[in-house]
Amino acid sequence: MYCAVYPEQFGLYVRFAIVMEENIKRAAEIIRKSKHLIALTGAGISVESGIPDFRSSGGLWEKYDPMVYAHIDSFRRSPEMVWEMIFEMVAMTKQAKPNPAHHALAELEKMGLLKAVITQNIDNLHQEAGSVNVIEYHGNAHVLECLRCSAKYSVDEYPNDGTIPKCRSCNEILKPGVVFFGEVIPGDALMESQMLAGSSDAILVVGTSAVVYPASNIPFIAKQNRGSVIEMNLEHTGLTGSITDVFIEGSAGITLPKLVEEVRALLQ
Repeated sequence: MYCAVYPEQFGLYVRFAIVMEENIKRAAEIIRKSKHLIALTGAGISVESGIPDFRSSGGLWEKYDPMVYAHIDSFRRSPEMVWEMIFEMVAMTKQAKPNPAHHALAELEKMGLLKAVITQNIDNLHQEAGSVNVIEYHGNAHVLECLRCSAKYSVDEYPNDGTIPKCRSCNEILKPGVVFFGEVIPGDALMESQMLAGSSDAILVVGTSAVVYPASNIPFIAKQNRGSVIEMNLEHTGLTGSITDVFIEGSAGITLPKLVEEVRALLQ
């Protein structure tokens, strides 16, 4: 009945499903043969956990001008004002839970196949899912730090009642351990990620268009090392037609678990 009414749409769906299955099999074979697989993740992997891309419609930057509320100069001048935005950011990340895509990457690490996750996200979801070697380009919203004495605290150490947290050592207003505009990417994260990319033979690019430097350079470093690029996104990006070897279109929460299942079948 469905074919008789919508034959063209059904045909497109069948072709899409066949292509996806073939690409997942190709990607699984690459991963099976790899000796140094890494992953680069972006906002897209956490959307299914209820955290919208800050830059997208409905994202945090639609409500708060990032050059006003997320710039380090603004925080130094008026931390109380910036905390209006921070309270929403922290609440958003604290109530989110890892989705199947986060768990799939953690499973690949447990299987001894994935060496590290390089993430542009600040939500701590990779760690909550069980990933151990996580390199955070933009820091972690679950950490609070003091700009005066460098003390660090877990966000859970402070009540979630709208009170601006202060350092217990020097009484300075604390800042989330995330990289604000005007700050630099942590040097150790930058160096380690570039070293990993330079020695990788395969990279999973998940939920990111990889256009923001320096994270955008990671797939290209891997490619220069003759590494295979497996891209998993909802739509084509600038990587797709240039360096991507296998493109798997769709929700990472669906496609990544399927990929891990296929890899596991190959290893049996």
